[in-house]
Amino acid sequence: MSETSPRRPGPVRWLLYAFGRSLPPEYREWVLHDVTARTWVLRHMIRATVQLLPIAVLLYLLIPGPAWVRGCAVLAGLLLGYFYSGAYVYETTEHRAVKAGYPRGTAGQIRGRHGAAEREEQERRYEQRWRSGQNSSGG
Repeated sequence: MSETSPRRPGPVRWLLYAFGRSLPPEYREWVLHDVTARTWVLRHMIRATVQLLPIAVLLYLLIPGPAWVRGCAVLAGLLLGYFYSGAYVYETTEHRAVKAGYPRGTAGQIRGRHGAAEREEQERRYEQRWRSGQNSSGG
């Protein structure tokens, strides 16, 4: 498949993918794009939301008590879920790439290359400002 953009899964396949199911081989390039695009962290958090939302709604409906207590309990659970999802964002996205057939480390390497130019520019500005003696402003 030599299209300019990788073949995207439909809504049902994407939903299954969001819950951890592997996609067929024809979506391999899309999976790599999904976990290495500039918005890869946002994409990961959207998948986390899709995973957490049904549980949150179910708990809100089943927990007895006043609405504000149920809401606070569900919110606390969501915050904890997002915390762990964010803590394992690298491992989770790398695992998705491995499941798509890429060697371990591929997603991280690609993301590293994407950010290399930006990091070099930041380092250059840092060196220029702080190491060249041009920081004459008092502080």
